[in-house]
Amino acid sequence: MSATLGVLLKELDPSLTLEIFESRDEVATESSDAWNNAGTGHAALCELNYTPEKADGSVDVSKALQINEAFKVSKQFWAFLVEKEHLSKPRTFINRIPHLSFVHGAKDCAYLKKRFEALQKNHLFEGMQFSQDPVQLAEWMPLVMDGRDPAEPVAATRMTIGTDVNFGALTRSLVAHLKKMPGVTVHLQHEISDVRREGKAWRLDVIDRAQNRRRPVLAKFVFLGAGGGALPLLQKSGIREGRGFGGFPVSGQWLRCLNPELIARHGAKVYGKAAIGAPPMSVPHLDTRMIDGKQGLLFGPFAGFTTKYLKNGSILDFPLAIKPDNLVPMTAAALQNIPLTKYLIGQVLQSPQARLDALKEFVPHAKMGDWKLEHAGQRVQVIKKDPKKGGILQFGTEVIASKDGSIAALLGASPGASTAVSIMLKLIGDCFPDQMKSPAWQARLREMIPSYGQSLIRDAKLHARVTTWARSTLDLRDEVAVGK
Repeated sequence: MSATLGVLLKELDPSLTLEIFESRDEVATESSDAWNNAGTGHAALCELNYTPEKADGSVDVSKALQINEAFKVSKQFWAFLVEKEHLSKPRTFINRIPHLSFVHGAKDCAYLKKRFEALQKNHLFEGMQFSQDPVQLAEWMPLVMDGRDPAEPVAATRMTIGTDVNFGALTRSLVAHLKKMPGVTVHLQHEISDVRREGKAWRLDVIDRAQNRRRPVLAKFVFLGAGGGALPLLQKSGIREGRGFGGFPVSGQWLRCLNPELIARHGAKVYGKAAIGAPPMSVPHLDTRMIDGKQGLLFGPFAGFTTKYLKNGSILDFPLAIKPDNLVPMTAAALQNIPLTKYLIGQVLQSPQARLDALKEFVPHAKMGDWKLEHAGQRVQVIKKDPKKGGILQFGTEVIASKDGSIAALLGASPGASTAVSIMLKLIGDCFPDQMKSPAWQARLREMIPSYGQSLIRDAKLHARVTTWARSTLDLRDEVAVGK
């Protein structure tokens, strides 16, 4: 998010001076890192939690349409940067991988068919395939079907235009581009210990860990995009808009495949349905990855609980974030999410055999020796005030900005990085409203994002035009180079 915002602002106004502070010795080693997230180019092609079934039995696809459009906005911006040679070799960060939704049991098969029919009504999902034929499904996902009970009802949808994104590589490329631009400085091993108002500016107390020294930095505008670390900094800022917000940390683990033969046999992202009580980020999936030019395979994620807000954070992060202004929302959210608490406790206590049994739901012939447990990144789910419930736990992303637009923070998790460009465009509109309305910025935005200000959901011709351009520029060629 921070790298995306930085590039957008410098493209809109090259005269801006930017300073980027990263607490680690390299950028994108937390949630953006390739093995710390699924890398799914979240376009709602396979994620069933974006298409809930309503009480009347119909399927609500409104969120799926919004997320699909937002991801295609991101792809346009990346394509623009590639075209201008600001980013090179797009296959280092994005590759074409089919996205599949897979369910079993008569009830879930019926739901998936209704979901398919509802999505087919919009051109964004043109080309989606649906099948309940075991022979067809075995061609799409041989590992998933191999050894499965032939009497069990199964169904899947498939979109061949799905993508795998290495957000760590993308972020590092964006930051490398920023470092080449005049007026941009990137500080590694620098930590922000305090954020407070000082006159018309914001004062950041910066700790240089490498040199073991402190210094103040004054800024007219501040963006807190520190992943789970954003909430404590938002609280220190003291802005009225940030009051009442809390964060609930959820950790993750993957089973990473070690068997080259299994890795080579699977070439898709296959998503299932989340367990009852599970957070949306815990939707199980068998996931082909392309990282540093190598094909990988993982299964998960398995959720867990830790009081850290960052993978490399402190166990005091969560308790220290409980303040008088968010105590009621956090307590209310906790009482409303007892099933989630039970689920997380069960996940923490899960045995290796239990994880293998979960994997066998997707890979019936799975063997323990072919897989290794790896720790994924931290996600901090947003807790916010609610006039009726006191507080609610939210699983999306939330941008909080001061009334004068001088400081903003990003909280939350999925779909996150995939929709970064749309989220940052909204933030720029909130924090730089006058510049955003100027003819110069509007023209530049349309150059960077050809669909800017228009609806891909409603305009099929526009969608076809920009999608073809972005797909070609990003080298997302028709054939899939992995998994046979």
